[in-house]
Parts: sequence; structure tokens; C-alpha cells
Amino acid sequence: MNNLAPTLQQLGWKPFFQQQVSLEELSNLTIGRVVEQHRDCIVVVSPKGQSSLRPMPFDKIVCVGDWVLFDDTLRICKRLERQSLFERKAPGSKVLTQIIAANIDTVMIVCSLNHDFSLNRIERYLATAREAMVEPVVILTKADLCEDTDIKRQQVQELDPMLMVYTINALDNHDIKLLESYCNSGSTLAFLGSSGVGKSTLVNALVGYESQQTGEIREEDSKGRHTTTHRALKVLPQGGILMDTPGMRELQLSSCEQGVNETFSEIAEFADKCRFSDCAHTSEPGCAIQQAIKGGLLSERRLHSYQKLMREQALNGASLAEKRSKDKAFGKLINSTQNASRQYKKGY
Repeated sequence: MNNLAPTLQQLGWKPFFQQQVSLEELSNLTIGRVVEQHRDCIVVVSPKGQSSLRPMPFDKIVCVGDWVLFDDTLRICKRLERQSLFERKAPGSKVLTQIIAANIDTVMIVCSLNHDFSLNRIERYLATAREAMVEPVVILTKADLCEDTDIKRQQVQELDPMLMVYTINALDNHDIKLLESYCNSGSTLAFLGSSGVGKSTLVNALVGYESQQTGEIREEDSKGRHTTTHRALKVLPQGGILMDTPGMRELQLSSCEQGVNETFSEIAEFADKCRFSDCAHTSEPGCAIQQAIKGGLLSERRLHSYQKLMREQALNGASLAEKRSKDKAFGKLINSTQNASRQYKKGY
């Protein structure tokens, strides 16, 4: 981190976190924020500087953005409750939840205007942001390489009239200044986006120096080469905190029903007008959603995207809940077995 001894306020400390710390803890422990996470250590920054802490047990996992209390032996004693949390279903077939970032104020959803441009993917990120109750901002990069920038920007804006959408060239200082209002002292930003969309170039522009390596554009798919390999927090010249994340090949939703409904709020409004409460919105009589599609008030793409995300989050959410239930039951079995063993030994 480029500022080794910032104040707690510069690191994003808020009353929400202050209320979780007792006077005794303030006297005996140090407050720090996780800025890097590695397999063998957790890097935190506090008013005392930068420290490398021993990882916590698996059941008390921390991630970049967390606030922790640690002692003089560099042992984490407590992780504070999170104000916001980004997570996803772990990639592949594993039934696990992967934590992406904690305590973020604004998430910048980065999508390039070339071959990577996808309204469906942007909706997926918006649902994740709204489930985490974090303000989303859409950044459309590589505007200098796109011939229909205004059309694509309008398509994104139509997803939500209140959504802030920017089209930028990350190498243009004038475009970068458009984002400075989100970089004020005490604010924490995060970038989310696919590999090669220009996040590292954008990070370098905001930080003011080359903190991330960047790659050349591949001709076959117009994508930059993936360069960011871990999550880390950086102090911005304007005083804010920026978190860059590795590009994600997939962002599978876990339990995210509220976020999906907020992202597709107009569909929920139309659904309330359907004749039947269990309407599947296909060919049922009196379906308000199908009427909206025929009347040009709703696109079929938008409906299909909504249905896909709702199915995905329901399936993954149920699988994760089932796994947690099985893990809890297995834990109880282990405890009862150990108790029985101790009681048996006492009998001798």
C-alpha cells in the first residue's frame, strides 16, 4: 500500500465499526484494515503502519477490506462485522461461497466497449452490487476503440435511468477526472469486471503511477491480457481507498434474490399485474409481462436475463444452504462422538 501509516478515517473507518469496539479492546489491541490477503499471511494497515498477521482459522476467515483487531504478537483477535460484502458461488462445481471484498462504498462495474460488451453480464454485476447494498457505477472502457459508443452507453442507461454510466478512455486524463468525485477521503471503491477489460489501466490512472502491469490488446478478441492476480487496497491521491480485483471468468450468483429483483424492478412491477399469482410469464392468459413485451415496454432479452439469474441464484442458494446444513449436522455428530468418548474414558 502506497501510504503506510494513514489515519483510521483515511482507511474508511466509520461509526458503524466504532460501535463494535469496546474501551478495553481500544486500550489493548490495534485496529487495522486488511489490504492484502495471501496464503501464508494477512497484510493490514493501521495508524502504526503495515503489518503481516497470521491467518485466522477457516471458520473466522477474513478478506480484503475487512477491519480486524490484533495484538502485539500479530495475532488477529477479532474481525468486525461487515457493512457490505461481495461474494459469489465458487467457480466450477464446488458448492462453496467465495468472498470477493468487504466494506465497499461504491463498486465500479468495468466493461469494455469492444467484444467484451454484454448487457447480460452488466446486469449480473448489478444484481451482485445491489444484494451487497453498495452503490453501483458502470464504467465503459476503451471508448477510443469503439465506433458506436453513444448507442452502447444508451443501452446500459436503459437498464436503470438512475444508474451512473461513464464511457472513458483510461489513457485520457480528462476522462479520468470524471471519476474523481468517487475518490474522496474515507470512501472505498472496488472494481469488478472480466479479465482484460482495462481495469489495471484504470487503476494506474486513478492511483497516479503504474501500480498494476498492463498487457497489449489481443487482435483476435480485442481483449487486454489479464494482469491483476490478487486483491489489494490502494490509497488514492484524492484520499479514497481503491480495491482492484482479478478479472473473473465467471460470476455465479449465490443467494441473491433481492439483488436480482432490484436490478429488474420493472419486471416485478409488471408481474404484480398478471392475472395469476403463479404466472410463468410465457403464454398464460392475462400475463402483464407478455403484454409489456408486445407493447414495446419490455424486451425479451431483459426477461430472459431476469429468469436466468433467478433460476441460477435459487439453485446455487439451495445447494449452499444444503451444504451448510450438512456441515452443521456433521459438526454436531463429531461433537457428540467426542463427548461420548470422554464420558467413556471417565468410567475407567
